[in-house]
Amino acid sequence: MRALLESPMMKMALARAKPLAAEVLRRLRHPTRRGIALSLAAVPVLLLLYVLVLIPFTPSIGDLRKAKIEKPATVLSADGKELAVFKRANRDWVKLADISPSVVDALISTEDHRFFTHHGIDFKRTASAALHTFSGDRQGGSTITQQLARNLFPEEVGRAPTLTRKIKEAITALKIEAVYTKKEILETYLNTVPFLYNAFGIEMAARTYFDKSADKLDVLESATLIGMLKGTSYYNPVLNPERSVERRNIVLSQMVKHDKLKAARYEVLKKRPLKVEFERQTELLGPAPHFTQQLRRWLIDWADRNGYNIFADGLVVRTTIDFRLQKLANEAVVRQGDRLQGVASQEWGPRAWAAKKSLLQAFVRESSEYKAAREPGLSDEQALKQVQADPAFLGKLRQDKTRLQAGFVALDPRNGHVMAWVGSRGFSQDQFDHVQQARRQPGSTFKPFVYGAAFEQGTLPTDTFVDEAVEIALGGGAVWRPTDSGAPSGVPMSLRDGLVYSKNTITAQVMQSVGPAKVAKLAQAMGVRQSKLEQVPSLALGTSPVTLKEMVSAYSTIANSGNYIEPMLVTRIEDRNGRVLEQFEAKAPEQAISTAAAHTLLDVMRGVIDRGTGGGIRSRYGIQADVAGKTGTTQDNTDGWFILMHPHLVAGAWVGFNDNRVTLSDYWGQGARSALPIVGDFFQQSLRSRVVDQNARFDAPRLVRAPDPTPVEEPEAETMLPSEEAPPSLQDAQPAFRQDNYQTFPANPTYPQAEPAPQNLYLPPVPQAPDRAGNGQ
Repeated sequence: MRALLESPMMKMALARAKPLAAEVLRRLRHPTRRGIALSLAAVPVLLLLYVLVLIPFTPSIGDLRKAKIEKPATVLSADGKELAVFKRANRDWVKLADISPSVVDALISTEDHRFFTHHGIDFKRTASAALHTFSGDRQGGSTITQQLARNLFPEEVGRAPTLTRKIKEAITALKIEAVYTKKEILETYLNTVPFLYNAFGIEMAARTYFDKSADKLDVLESATLIGMLKGTSYYNPVLNPERSVERRNIVLSQMVKHDKLKAARYEVLKKRPLKVEFERQTELLGPAPHFTQQLRRWLIDWADRNGYNIFADGLVVRTTIDFRLQKLANEAVVRQGDRLQGVASQEWGPRAWAAKKSLLQAFVRESSEYKAAREPGLSDEQALKQVQADPAFLGKLRQDKTRLQAGFVALDPRNGHVMAWVGSRGFSQDQFDHVQQARRQPGSTFKPFVYGAAFEQGTLPTDTFVDEAVEIALGGGAVWRPTDSGAPSGVPMSLRDGLVYSKNTITAQVMQSVGPAKVAKLAQAMGVRQSKLEQVPSLALGTSPVTLKEMVSAYSTIANSGNYIEPMLVTRIEDRNGRVLEQFEAKAPEQAISTAAAHTLLDVMRGVIDRGTGGGIRSRYGIQADVAGKTGTTQDNTDGWFILMHPHLVAGAWVGFNDNRVTLSDYWGQGARSALPIVGDFFQQSLRSRVVDQNARFDAPRLVRAPDPTPVEEPEAETMLPSEEAPPSLQDAQPAFRQDNYQTFPANPTYPQAEPAPQNLYLPPVPQAPDRAGNGQ
């Protein structure tokens, strides 16, 4: 830089510039009349040039026309029912004719009484506002059209109190007046203005503050809402009623001034008290909120790639969801979830909650209240004592931690269509999606991949392993000893019965013969494609966390003769006029497991329903269709699973708590008693209503005769078990396996008849050894 300044050319340039600078300074110190006149004339010219420069940075006429016909994307089910509308804000658009005339009168009288005579900018008002502002009394001079420019294009116009923003606002207002009629401006303004409490537009404001629609607003209510526009928080009628009344009366006086209200009427109205019927408005969630939230993220990406706006372009998204099945799924999750919540609330009552002292303290230490208590310098003991002295906090903490959650999803195995999707027991309480987001240990629902890998290698379901204690070396001196709830019988057991009765000892031996790598590879090929699977022996019992969607997808591969089809959510996207923008087809099937092995595996899993741990499907829900499935429970009853396969529908449910330190008892925590009732209820109603074909049959031949159908009484008494009623003991709850129908496999009284509890011992413990194991269900 120094060399540049000292160069001959730079010195010459500086020498020439000095006289010029000196002359400019001289003229500024001693201005002439001609100089002053030229300077004054240059100001408007420069301002005009600045305006011209800003025009390209304001919304185009095309943008204005698009905003005029803005329409949010609509999501439809496969049978044409509305699932969701992707609005930009929580508003319900109403036409100007459906808005009370007193609202329009109050708006024009107060905000812009020359609205019908100007063309977007009221120069008289602008000049008056500028004079008041310069004198220290800041006033706004924006017309309704200018305010609309800010409402429609907050990013392009901005809200900063600068000259640039005012110029961009004025330019946009002039453009709006060129494109919109005066009535359209009023309608658009009243439908876009915010009114606090997530209420946008006059319709939502009327419902929020007065519990009525916009066309029913009277003069006082209209004046109250229009009065809020000067400062929604400052004149909030809920929190600041005195200010709101004062502002309301100013609006009424403006209506008198501009001949919209009689003076005598005003004298009566201004004495009236403020009558607010406040009710916060919530956005309609629709019947499948978790599904539509997943779809919304996908659709935003699609729209960005294809040049569309999901909030404005009126897209119509046709999905795979069956509205009838979605309704039945919602009802099943609510019905069975509420029933089980009664059990959870009893098991985790105040006394039981307080008895778990160390766990309770761990929960307290993780709370924001505890962290706030520590900030002033309190010790751990002092902070714990202070926070735990608040019964309201402890009550809320117990309620949050012991709220049972569930996820449910159903797919059509023939084409991968997602037919129903329930992400939690209630979207408003828990927006976390337990179908696609939550990863939990699948327990024994993972076992079919172990047996499938064995069948793929040529092993037969009639091949046997001895039911005996198993020890598997893990390396580094660690030993894995999987056990069941009862002692090993010491007798040979077939692979069929090993899976039907969910025997951990048999499954572990099958895993040894196949190898964890092959089991993991098969599970991934069948549908567990996003979650990482640890290739360790305990994988056989479902120790690697997966999503419910992955598991149901993998079971759909079994139901589809070994062909994996990627789950799909959308069939096509249309524009607002019904023109198809993109059509989506199911991806080509991938042969993940041979047809023969898939058929063998499915037939074995029929036995889980006919005489094994999933027997409640037959005995309790009276389902006699050709179905197969598997239950699953993880260690300490942390997670309960059940997946049921039908030729046309595969459905699965997960039940548990968001915090896996909270669990259910050994009885209620089992998948057969937590997750199975949701799926059983859903299928029972689906078959009864003929949404699902009762007579459909799998291609897989039956290698073992099914039990004869038996009449089953309605299970109302059992499903509506009162929360205060103690659950039956484990002995009383044994399923009655009808082994007399299976001559080939004689009854063995030592077989477990309930979900075995997991007992996985590690000697000595090593870091790489898995620390949790699947239950035997």
